Amino acid sequence: MGLLVAFAPFLVFALVDRFVTPLTGLIAAALTAAALLLRDVLIAHRPVKILEACTMLLFGGLSVYVLVVHPLWSIVEIRLIVDAGLLLIVVASLALRRPFTLAYAREQTPPEIWSKPAFVQVNYVITGVWALAFAIVVAADVLMAFATHIPTWVGIMVTVAALMGALKFTGWYPVRSRSRLPA
Repeated sequence: MGLLVAFAPFLVFALVDRFVTPLTGLIAAALTAAALLLRDVLIAHRPVKILEACTMLLFGGLSVYVLVVHPLWSIVEIRLIVDAGLLLIVVASLALRRPFTLAYAREQTPPEIWSKPAFVQVNYVITGVWALAFAIVVAADVLMAFATHIPTWVGIMVTVAALMGALKFTGWYPVRSRSRLPA
């Protein structure tokens, strides 16, 4: 559940930019990310998570940029930038050898298994699947932004399928991995 909550700023952005303005969506997402960070640190006394910290920086930075520079981006182009930023966060977590899913998995597992190779490997795989899903989302955004002859619903369906696939995999893979381990 924690992983789904971590994506709340992106959902807030998608809803608000669609019904209000992209800048309002960016600001609302930055505030949502900040609230999640504050909740974890001040209320739950949990360490800062890579995804939540970088999400706040992404939306906060984009908000300031749009306020100062006033770029003439379409909604689809801003979504492309946001989704590419999310992909970059996930890939960077892998490159830094700190898969972003580790923080969420540790909240649901006892500390004695955190350093076990199988636990860490499961998180590398799950993070890799999320990276693939976000790469597909970015590709769909590129199609919607630049291949205007393709109906928008195609990009939306590809995005939904990629995210649902990653979500289902995230629930399925740890169970499968545990069942394959020796007793």
